[in-house]
Amino acid sequence: MKKKIIIGLVAAAVIVSGFLFFKVADKSDANEIIVPVENGKFVVDITTTGELEAKNSVKIMGPSGLREFGIRSVSIQDIVDEGTFVQKGDWIATLDKSEFYSELQNEQLELEQKISEYIQVQLDTTLQMRQARDELINLEYGVEEMQIKLDQSQFEPPATIKQAEIDLDKARRAFEQAKQNYQIKLEQNKAKMGQVAAERRKSQKEYDEMLALSQSFQILAPEPGMVVYHKGWDGKPIKAGSNMSTWDPVVATLPDLTIMLSKTYINEVDVRKIKPGQKVEIGLDAFPEKKAIGTVLRVANVGEQSPNSDSKVFEASIEIEGTDELLRPAMTTSNRIFVNELDSVLFVPLESLHSKNDSITFVYLKSGLKVIRQEVSLGATNSNEAIVKLGLEAGDKVYLSVPSGSEDDEISLLAALDGKRINKEEESQEVKPKTRTITLPDGTTREVTEEQMQNMRQRRGGGQGRPNGTAQSGGDNANSTVQ
Repeated sequence: MKKKIIIGLVAAAVIVSGFLFFKVADKSDANEIIVPVENGKFVVDITTTGELEAKNSVKIMGPSGLREFGIRSVSIQDIVDEGTFVQKGDWIATLDKSEFYSELQNEQLELEQKISEYIQVQLDTTLQMRQARDELINLEYGVEEMQIKLDQSQFEPPATIKQAEIDLDKARRAFEQAKQNYQIKLEQNKAKMGQVAAERRKSQKEYDEMLALSQSFQILAPEPGMVVYHKGWDGKPIKAGSNMSTWDPVVATLPDLTIMLSKTYINEVDVRKIKPGQKVEIGLDAFPEKKAIGTVLRVANVGEQSPNSDSKVFEASIEIEGTDELLRPAMTTSNRIFVNELDSVLFVPLESLHSKNDSITFVYLKSGLKVIRQEVSLGATNSNEAIVKLGLEAGDKVYLSVPSGSEDDEISLLAALDGKRINKEEESQEVKPKTRTITLPDGTTREVTEEQMQNMRQRRGGGQGRPNGTAQSGGDNANSTVQ
């Protein structure tokens, strides 16, 4: 009877202990998140953030000839609100004319100066040519006078006749030279008048162009559409008070909203995975419930510096399929680019993966009532999950967090990865030099490095005259070990 009672008490104790053990285990598991290893289709994707812009747009230009007059930038006094729908010919913006009017006044003064110079040269050349013509007439009269004197000296002595002939010849030469000089002076004055006339026409043309340009400081819409501010070289939109560069005199654009792009930037680590033609799932921050489909249109071949970061990024354009009136330029998008799709593979959440020494990747595997730190070999990853090539099977359960009491457990390593792991801690440790053990004259032993051995040999004359019992070169009589 007593034996039955004792057996009953022992059985009850075992049952209670088991009940408490399982209850504690269940309570512990209830505090942890456990997920199964999934087997099925795995999508490799890359998620980026982008901004909507129109694929095609009409530029609203400011005056295009300001740079020719030394004006590098113009302030925008006023501009229509961004997003306003306008018709052809509607007012868009007004530019500040103060600097331009200053240049216009300078051009007007220069034109007046050129006109004055033209009139002055014209009067000077007119007076010079009149004097030259009077001189020719007088010289022609002188030739006739000398001819009369020669004719009247026919009955004079030969010397008088000879002198009259010489005077006539001088008068003729002087007249011919004067005619040639007159032609030269005429050509000179024509050239001088042509030069001042050209300078006056040039100044007049520039002044007329500036007058016509002054009418273009009121910017009008070339076509109907929605106004979107143009972004300057610093990426900031031009607005009232901003300066419009005359090198790029674009004030705003009228986008074609029927074809939209999402402009995004790909990290240099992932850019090799992105190819034109890949499908993209696009979400809108403004309308979280709305999704759109797009296609990678192009990827830049040259990277650029990412703002506020040392990393390089590559610009990519994603064309959105179809037309949606809700899509507006500058809206923020989330772009999920589908890189690859694999069938029948094992994968686990990224949160379940842990690392040791940057060389061993493992998970906390639930095996019955135990927790095993199981090493795994990974394949491709996406933003949420990773493919497991070795270490787990379909249906296994892993922890998303570190189970209490399992932090220091041994890791169950994969034999297939032996020799392939790279321990970062071991790499960082300083490599110890090789040593050997030598016997000293007093019978004691000492560990020395190869460098120390070389120094000892040099001090002793290359190994000559060693006392008995000391180490010979090469360690013939020494107890040498390499560590």
